[in-house]
Amino acid sequence: MLEKIPRGLGHALRGVRAGFETIASETPALSGIEDVIALESPAFEDGGSIPPRHTADGEGLSPPLSWSAPPPTSKALVLLVEDPDAPSPEPLVHLLAWDLPPTLRTLPEGQFASPDHGGLDEVLGRNAYLRAAWLPPDPPRGHGPHLYVFQIFALAERLNFDGHPGRSRVLAGMEGRVLAKGLLLGTYERP
Repeated sequence: MLEKIPRGLGHALRGVRAGFETIASETPALSGIEDVIALESPAFEDGGSIPPRHTADGEGLSPPLSWSAPPPTSKALVLLVEDPDAPSPEPLVHLLAWDLPPTLRTLPEGQFASPDHGGLDEVLGRNAYLRAAWLPPDPPRGHGPHLYVFQIFALAERLNFDGHPGRSRVLAGMEGRVLAKGLLLGTYERP
């Protein structure tokens, strides 16, 4: 959807961004939690460019991910991917997986449903387009590089939701239950 914004408008909106301080892990409730889970991807280095195959300009597959063991008392994991550079008041949610097992350490490429591919969707919350799927990065042309923040949270209790909850509902449910977190940063800019 953002890829349809004309280059001139994208350029005019260059200074309009939600900001890094708006991502989940930087909220007052979560900013004091230790970053002790090492989150990484074989597809890109921390701070590196996300390959086009994982974006709206490519196949749109969710990238492969792996992480270190969470605290032993963890009951569930939440994976949240946000774009704080979106021209909006809040970060754009690209993925919200809210009930991953604490024993899980890897996710293969394309694990989550995306616009053109099937995949896991029963543990997914709604992305910014209100779909339970991976929303491939699609920054507006001319808006400059966007940061994509992959965040993993280890919870002391499982969350219980019917259907596909949104970001605010999941964050409210996580409050007071997060034991540890981890971050992976990726970037993407439209050619």
